[in-house]
Amino acid sequence: MKNEFLFLLILSFLFKSSLLLPTQYINPVINQDAPDPTVIKAGDYYYLYSTGEKIFKSKDLVNWQFVRKVFDGKKRPTFVNVKIYWAPCITKQDNLYILYFALAIWGKSETGAIGVATSKSPEGPFDLVGDGKLFTSKEVGVLNSIDPYYIEDHGKKYLIWGSFHGIYGIELTKDGTKVKNIHNKFKIAGSKFEGSYIYKRNNYYYLFVSTGSCCKGDNSTYQIVVGRANNLKGPYLSKKGGSMQNNKFTVILAGNKKFAGPGHDSRIFKDKNGKIWMLYHAYLRGNSKIGRTVCIDEVKWTKDNWPYFEGGSPSTSKKVGPYL
Repeated sequence: MKNEFLFLLILSFLFKSSLLLPTQYINPVINQDAPDPTVIKAGDYYYLYSTGEKIFKSKDLVNWQFVRKVFDGKKRPTFVNVKIYWAPCITKQDNLYILYFALAIWGKSETGAIGVATSKSPEGPFDLVGDGKLFTSKEVGVLNSIDPYYIEDHGKKYLIWGSFHGIYGIELTKDGTKVKNIHNKFKIAGSKFEGSYIYKRNNYYYLFVSTGSCCKGDNSTYQIVVGRANNLKGPYLSKKGGSMQNNKFTVILAGNKKFAGPGHDSRIFKDKNGKIWMLYHAYLRGNSKIGRTVCIDEVKWTKDNWPYFEGGSPSTSKKVGPYL
């Protein structure tokens, strides 16, 4: 009887220990079309939202399962006549999940617009705020107004956005669902970028953006680049000191023999070992017809506080994932 109890105790210990071990992975971690990922932690799960209105969830940032479409029976936005939205950004305000999204007709930059929807659950479905419109390119005076990113800084809420016509920011209202003053936008980067994400680390703000061609399969030249500043509004400078207002940047992630066009990264997550992880999309060379898959890799830092990816491209071999 004692031996049986000891055996069960050891088995229980080994089982619990195995739950603490990081999951190994090989990119891509979502092997289907799920571009422009945005991710949030909610309870025991991480939730990923992508272009195409898809929602996925995961406990380890590696193994993902499809949940549903964002609107799933709810009213869809119609203020721009497109079938699906692009490049969402998820955040949480009080007990409400807020999803910003982009609408535009491909190749017609004047049609760009940003919308907003909310849900009490990260799994949705989401309800439009009013008709769903936050602002259009015409209203805000910025062509191709897509690719929203939400950030809070010094007690204020901002939306950062833009795609190859400048990267801009604007202050939002306290509930995050409206623009405070549509005439008070500010420009932080030039016309070579889209897919903004700002990460604050130590005394720097890091502006991660993507540049190049996003959507040409194996021929995509998309890559993740970065600059940094001492405050949210810039100026953002490359590692060599060039201004992002003048389209200068530092490349940190480009394609390789396995992946083409890596870009449009999610926000950064730090695991229990202090390692920093980022998800992003990329084409699998030779199989790009499936669309832009989702990859994950560790973001490392130089001694002078610049981010980089090992090898400067998506990992292709088996790696140890986040310790969560």
